[in-house]
Amino acid sequence: MLRIYYKKDRRLAKESDLEALRDIPMESMIWVDLQDPTVEEKITIETYFDIKYSSEEESQEIESSSRFSEVEDELVINSNFLSMREKGFVYCPVSIIMEKGILFTYRDDDLKTFSESVKRIKASPASYINGYQILLTLLETSIDHDADLIEGLARHIAELNQQLILRKKRSDEEILIQISSFQNETMSLRENIIDKQRLISALMKSSSFPEEYMAVLRIMIRDISSILEHNKFAFERLEYLQDTFMGFVNIEQNHIIKIFTVATVAFMPPTLIASVYGMNFKAMPELDWGWGYAFAILLMVLSSALTLMYFKKKNWL
Repeated sequence: MLRIYYKKDRRLAKESDLEALRDIPMESMIWVDLQDPTVEEKITIETYFDIKYSSEEESQEIESSSRFSEVEDELVINSNFLSMREKGFVYCPVSIIMEKGILFTYRDDDLKTFSESVKRIKASPASYINGYQILLTLLETSIDHDADLIEGLARHIAELNQQLILRKKRSDEEILIQISSFQNETMSLRENIIDKQRLISALMKSSSFPEEYMAVLRIMIRDISSILEHNKFAFERLEYLQDTFMGFVNIEQNHIIKIFTVATVAFMPPTLIASVYGMNFKAMPELDWGWGYAFAILLMVLSSALTLMYFKKKNWL
């Protein structure tokens, strides 16, 4: 899918037809966005503007030189954007090129960051006169989106914590899997935020990025630092939650072991009595006693009862 945004009569126009590309003045273009394009669309854009989008392998490399490079008046950026799926967060690589004030983006996924950015642009189209402003909007929206994801994750962690305190009917395995899932999502968010931090730091050092937008980049850096602190707190809270959960599990296990221990000790005296009276020696005086059986049973019951009463007095039960 191709989207070309360009200035027309003091407003921002959009074109999706590849055939109309040559009818749009080059100086009017500010953003060319490719989303899961056809081979023809990709080749045509690269040939017409004399650019080269990064491959999927290059977009996913972690070296600084692969994430950001600057050649004369061209900035080449590879960054990851998070997308929320049923099984959690997914990294979606985006290839970004900034050349002569025109922003070029290439992606395979329909990202919320881009759709939200388009809404912001449409809300005040006259404010956008070049691709640098579009790039700043994308970065701002991405940071806001990451902050929303962390806030949502924090709410889920708080709900899980409340369920753990109230001891809702959830299996221990289910709770442990949920905690582990939240930890993975927290780490994914942190990696994504750090990626944006590196990108913005590189833009601040760039000689070709306009000085007039440096104040906006500095504000983004402060926002990212705040988000990272929030993310750190969420991860620490998950560790505390995991420790609390393991503490509850240990208490339950100790309680079960305690019950078995008390039961074992309580039945030791009756077992001893039964063992004694189970011996069939001829000289045992109780063998011919009419009340011997009842006496043995009563003695076993009393011995167990006295043992349990002693445990109760000592607050061991």
